[in-house]
Amino acid sequence: MASAPLLSVRRLRVHYPKRGLLPWARAGVVKAIDDLHFDLQPGETLGIVGESGCGKSTLARTLVGLQSASAGSIRYQGQELIGLSRSDWKPLRRDVQLVFQDPLGSLSPKMKVVDIVAEPLKALMPELSAEQRKSRALALLARVGLGDEIADRRPSELSGGQGQRVGIARALIVEPKLLICDEPVSALDVSIQAQIINLLGDLARERQLAMIFIAHDLAVVRQLADRVLVMYLGKVMEQGRAADVYERARHPYTRALLEAVPVIAPEGEKPKRAKRLGGPAADPGQPPMGCVFHPRCPLVEHACVQSVPGLRKVEGAEQYAACHFVAAGG
Repeated sequence: MASAPLLSVRRLRVHYPKRGLLPWARAGVVKAIDDLHFDLQPGETLGIVGESGCGKSTLARTLVGLQSASAGSIRYQGQELIGLSRSDWKPLRRDVQLVFQDPLGSLSPKMKVVDIVAEPLKALMPELSAEQRKSRALALLARVGLGDEIADRRPSELSGGQGQRVGIARALIVEPKLLICDEPVSALDVSIQAQIINLLGDLARERQLAMIFIAHDLAVVRQLADRVLVMYLGKVMEQGRAADVYERARHPYTRALLEAVPVIAPEGEKPKRAKRLGGPAADPGQPPMGCVFHPRCPLVEHACVQSVPGLRKVEGAEQYAACHFVAAGG
């Protein structure tokens, strides 16, 4: 019997009012997230992937209560999170933590690193003494690969990789059950990206963490995710086990993202050029009719323009794709 999900998201919508250019112009709606569904099991890592503007960061902020939802349900261990007040959220802050995209911009510039990491303990573990807080912070800094010489530095003295390690330590200091990482490596060099991804994978296994790892590049999440969810203009295009999605992608958008991943050629062979996804992404404030991906899709037909495809189960796999042609083996 399958265990109950740690996090369950159903029909989630986050819509923003859109002002017209002129005072009398009719206002519209930006559908940042539109009818999103997924479950996250304890100890599982879900990779969420899509181009900039697809709603990934909005989703991260909504999951931790920093952004209000327009409709739908977010349940953490069975407790509904939508509509919770700031005070109602406080007991959950220990369990649910967020690692931000900008490692240095999210750290207080006036505080020492050790104090930045220890700070959440003041509010969430008030029973600890100042010495206990510092001891825990130093131990966690060491675990994320930062020595004692970093502890008394300020954020301006850190590299991007060091700053992201500090951000990870700060999120983990309260021993959460769910860690949400909002593009935590997008601002880092490729070699540093690999180090941070390996670190997060090790920490997730050691601490039995459930994790949502958000990225714009499918290659970044490949070695980390148990399952993958692909987003486009606020909607789920495809989701399933990572191996199924990478080896047998069913949605044309997922295939395009995979083809855009650079491939390292064997020594002596000519490097293969990654394919670029054709055309610009549509405006979230004016999404296309029917399938939102149809203006860029190489397989587009009349049905794609006329109706919105629902998520369809792929035969023989725990995989779903929002495409009219999945049933036909597309």
